[in-house]
Amino acid sequence: MDETNKNRLLTRKEAADFLGIRLNTLALWKSTKRYNLPVVKVGRLAKYRYGDLLEFVEQRTVNKPDVANDN
Repeated sequence: MDETNKNRLLTRKEAADFLGIRLNTLALWKSTKRYNLPVVKVGRLAKYRYGDLLEFVEQRTVNKPDVANDN
């Protein structure tokens, strides 16, 4: 995926749908600082970079295949 797509801003609803969680969960995570998921403020709106969401998911992925041993 190119940088343009990774910098695309998603609404809170779009971000929640991408992560498969409830809309209010993102607001709760932000207010309690449970996860360090960057938020871009556009006026009073909270937006999420697509690339940040991809990185968030990647950091929490367990049991990844070992790419070095795939021969």
